[in-house]
Amino acid sequence: MATKTALGLVEFSNIAQGIAATDIMVKAAPVELVQSLSLCPGKFVTLVAGSTSAVKTSVTAGTGCMPTCTIDSLILPNVHPGVIPALAGATRLVLDGQALGIIETFSVAAALRAADTAAKKGQVVLGDIRLARGMGGKALVLIIGNVSAVQAAVQAGEESVSDGFLVSTALLTAPAQALLEKVL
Repeated sequence: MATKTALGLVEFSNIAQGIAATDIMVKAAPVELVQSLSLCPGKFVTLVAGSTSAVKTSVTAGTGCMPTCTIDSLILPNVHPGVIPALAGATRLVLDGQALGIIETFSVAAALRAADTAAKKGQVVLGDIRLARGMGGKALVLIIGNVSAVQAAVQAGEESVSDGFLVSTALLTAPAQALLEKVL
């Protein structure tokens, strides 16, 4: 498969049709199925990665085959290399004296856009991207780094979120280790 330079997302209002559309998406182009899962409240989201052209083809196939149940879609060309590992939970959360930034959004697409923008802003690590499971349809981005870098990344991520889709942001300059162990 070609280098994963792009990330695509389609969010569906219907789980059964979302699964059917996902099948069409992965058959339409040579993409990697990054995640495909049901979300609160009864929605379904599919994320694919691959070359920009393959991701565009896949997302277009998904939105085109199920237009009445497509809620949102997103294509991030030249996605930051830290986004996909953070989605997969492959980034080990180690605060070790670092600051923690949090961006909370009302949509999965908004969280992905915020994460990509924040990661590109500076010397930060995307600690985790949590997509609307058990959070009432909200999504969460965790950013780790030195205080000024995290502050700039959170601000950039916040500015990338469309009006009405930002829930809140927070900057913890010296988070407690217990927070990492019990909450995050």
